[in-house]
Amino acid sequence: MSTSSLLVVEGRYADAPSFASELQKKGFEVHTVTSGGVAVARLEKINPSLVVVNAASLRSTGLRICQSIRDKDKNARYPIILILAKEAKVDKDTADTVLILPFTAQKLVNRIKPLLPGDGKNMVHVGPIRLDIERRRVKCVGKSTKLTPRLITLLKMLMEKPGEVVERDTLFKKVWETNYTGDTRTLDVHISWLRRAIEVDPLKPKFLKTVRGVGYRLDI
Repeated sequence: MSTSSLLVVEGRYADAPSFASELQKKGFEVHTVTSGGVAVARLEKINPSLVVVNAASLRSTGLRICQSIRDKDKNARYPIILILAKEAKVDKDTADTVLILPFTAQKLVNRIKPLLPGDGKNMVHVGPIRLDIERRRVKCVGKSTKLTPRLITLLKMLMEKPGEVVERDTLFKKVWETNYTGDTRTLDVHISWLRRAIEVDPLKPKFLKTVRGVGYRLDI
């Protein structure tokens, strides 16, 4: 039985299905709120594994709620599932998964499980850093952050050589699949994004160190 904590934003309109009680029956620890404002206010206290925004039950698109959660949660620790009453154009960064009614509670559970923190089939584990390649997430210092494929490749290269300096050119050639290394500033940007994901203070990194003029080193 799952003990994952879910924050469910759900209204009370009778014409839209409620999923909170069904998720509770499936073994999840469910915290229900009836507005996006309350959800954002309680995020840190509840610290859920995942947020379900049942926009259909709120008679809204849920986009503002999702954006408020993302704005509050700069490290994208909380995966979001957005439930809509009908097909709508949704930015891919609004939610991790978008479901259109009607569907069963079991289908919702099936979409929740891959987004929960845990050991996927392809896990790289070095020190406190756990990189889940299958689910495209990294867990470190209490944070779980979704990564782009390029960030996954970059972090995996560094994790494969802990304590060793990996040269800038080597990283750039492998991650961007090019032999041109005349301008690697974009590498610095990606390193800064990785630091946001794995460091307590990205401006004072303890894990991902810069070796000036050479490259980067992952200290574990």
